[in-house]
Amino acid sequence: MKLLVFQHVSCEHPGSLRRFLKRDGIEWTAVELDAGDPIPELSGFDALWVMGGPMDVWDVKENPWLIAEKRAIRTWVRDLKKPFLGLCLGHQLLADALGGTCGPQRPAEIGVLDVNLSEAGRADPLMQGLPRRQKCLQWHSVQVAQAPEEATILATSPECSVQAMRVGSNAWSMQYHVEVEPDTVDNWAAIPAYHAALIASLGPNGVEEMRSAAEAAMDDFLRAAERLFDNFMAIYGASA
Repeated sequence: MKLLVFQHVSCEHPGSLRRFLKRDGIEWTAVELDAGDPIPELSGFDALWVMGGPMDVWDVKENPWLIAEKRAIRTWVRDLKKPFLGLCLGHQLLADALGGTCGPQRPAEIGVLDVNLSEAGRADPLMQGLPRRQKCLQWHSVQVAQAPEEATILATSPECSVQAMRVGSNAWSMQYHVEVEPDTVDNWAAIPAYHAALIASLGPNGVEEMRSAAEAAMDDFLRAAERLFDNFMAIYGASA
């Protein structure tokens, strides 16, 4: 298997999922779009992951590469029909690329918060073995306001109705983060836009509060990440 990963800032990589890629000997290629890396020929890859980032889906003037990225996502999901996973910004980009819409998340969801699987989510192959309600790290002020027509909603939260979705039979995405590692909060808090949003939501001690909450939930984060990873690879194996 050859995995292609779209990144939008250097510290938002596959995180804890890297240990499972290494465990299974899976080759992966990161394309740092914000640094000017070109999108390679898609046909040479078997799966695509799209990570998070501090920009918004509509920031095409400041980040013109977003236009090509959305086009690549649309080609990957609709034409190539290969396995896709999007996280946070990647979730929003999937929606935007396939005819859905994104808008402000009010209030912003920042912290370790509950996410609930829907009935469809509990039956979905990517979510098998995951708890009906789980604590997840959230760090977003934009949400999927309207999912693409062919989407199935897999998870929700009180403030965000589209926490996870499947589009067709080959594309999945989550607004929350499944790739959290012990150093994730500190790494992301070093990004000015993320730090400002964190302090605005949680107050002047927001970094410490977020770090403490993440540490308390870390074992659950890592178990959920491994389960989701194994499920994704089982889906890939079944479709290969």
